Amino acid sequence: MPETTLPYILGVSASSHDAAAAMLQGGRMVAAIEEEKLSRVRRTHGLPQQAIRYCLGQAGLRAADIPFVAVARPLRDRARGSQLAETWIPAWLKTEFPSAKIILVDHHACHAAAAFYPSPFERALVLVLDESGDGKSASLSLGSGLDIEPLSDATFPDSLGNLFSRVAALAGFASFGDEHKLQWLSTAGTPRYSEVFRNILEMQPGALLRVDQSYLLAGGGARGGFAGKFFEACELPLSGEFTEMQRADLAASLQWVVNETVELMAGAHLQGTESGNLCLGGGVALNSLLISHLESSTKFGGVFVQPAAGNAGNAVGAALHCAHQQLRLASRTPLDHLFFGPEFSDEAIKDVLENSKLSFRYLPQRKDIIAAAVDVLKSDKMLGWFQGRAEFGPRALGARSILASPLGQYVNENLNQYVKHREKYRPFAAAVPEESASEYFEFSGSARFLTSVGRVKQKHLDRFASNLLVAQSEPGSTEGTPEGTMENRIRVQIVSKVSNRYLWDLLNAFEKATGVPVLFNTSFNLFGEPLVCSPRDAIRSFYCSGLDHLMIGPFSLAK
Repeated sequence: MPETTLPYILGVSASSHDAAAAMLQGGRMVAAIEEEKLSRVRRTHGLPQQAIRYCLGQAGLRAADIPFVAVARPLRDRARGSQLAETWIPAWLKTEFPSAKIILVDHHACHAAAAFYPSPFERALVLVLDESGDGKSASLSLGSGLDIEPLSDATFPDSLGNLFSRVAALAGFASFGDEHKLQWLSTAGTPRYSEVFRNILEMQPGALLRVDQSYLLAGGGARGGFAGKFFEACELPLSGEFTEMQRADLAASLQWVVNETVELMAGAHLQGTESGNLCLGGGVALNSLLISHLESSTKFGGVFVQPAAGNAGNAVGAALHCAHQQLRLASRTPLDHLFFGPEFSDEAIKDVLENSKLSFRYLPQRKDIIAAAVDVLKSDKMLGWFQGRAEFGPRALGARSILASPLGQYVNENLNQYVKHREKYRPFAAAVPEESASEYFEFSGSARFLTSVGRVKQKHLDRFASNLLVAQSEPGSTEGTPEGTMENRIRVQIVSKVSNRYLWDLLNAFEKATGVPVLFNTSFNLFGEPLVCSPRDAIRSFYCSGLDHLMIGPFSLAK
């Protein structure tokens, strides 16, 4: 089908959290954004009206021009209730898009489509793991060409996502939102409770996933909703706060057993599929340590994970399901980048700066911006970096980022304590140009999107020692504790000249000035807020944090 005749497809995720919209032309992504980045309300739920308007504007279309609107189930709106949302959201879409066919797509089918169709594989096993979507908590499919054939599934409460949320709450984090903190806390502990979690997640013949509910309280409750049987098995107190080491050991134990369980789950079903490749979707697939473990397994020929694997990515998945499963559009488009969010003109940025009565310096050429940024970074100052189109997904990839030199003595402490106001064990990404990456790191293709974890090569360990993750070991080992040896694991972001020329130029200029083509990268946002999207968001975060400098388009601001 000629490019000019490919239909536009609007994808919508209107679930109970992380609502989003995406626009495709055929199978090619044109725009995508989470509602929270526009509303500035974390984990926004319901119909993403602002995100829909953005996608239309980015494509240069009117609502009447859209022939297909694909919507991920379930439809949720806390203000109106789930049952009413099932009727009013499609009705609103049909009114707003009078020429469109409204297509409702199963939640796990969206996750599977988002994971398989952008992958580099013609054939792959597709594993989706989340808390619960349309009642399912896990599903396994076989992707082949344009088809995704369901093989097996599991239903709530047999849920890895739910178990992870419960342990997050038990460790003192907010469940259903802060599970990523539990993941990184696991690197500081020893999996001494792993046998208990193996019993909870004991694999059973004929079942994709089983969670022994005798260790849990139905409906949840305080301390993660764990029953007395769990505390007795772990020899942990039923009340009172845990020590920091107990919290870390719980996190490490769960992470260790989740890694084992998912590897066994996927590996057991590879037989007969004639494919050694694995694609992953669903919120559990946002766990970078899990993805790294699967990549290191000899059971899989290749591993691909959807970078926006959670509910927001279902906007993309719904549109891709419509494009390939229903319209049978044959051109699958690999995912090369995630810069599908808003971009702001120099004039728009300047208007915000002037309306805010801020002093700034105008740098008319890219080389001037790069040179000024290098001067800031090599003096060990922390830089807010706002350039080009915003990222889609939960990770900052160099469009809305905070950057720092890895050469500074206290860079990790400064970023965590004075800018991000977060736990000391939370790691930063090491951003490096793809041409130089293999000199410093071992990594996989997932490093393009920060969906996995790499390793520092031995000769560069000292340089990046402050940002390494601590190795996990089985109980009884003397290694893997905070006092033990480190396994030189680090978050690695590979930066492409084609997909992110601005950051690529900055990294290479930093190398010319310092001899090192690496910068630490973390998300540009205040504690607990969505990633910044607009110039106003960036300016507010800059002045409410410990950042030293802001480069926003061609404008430079210093405190």
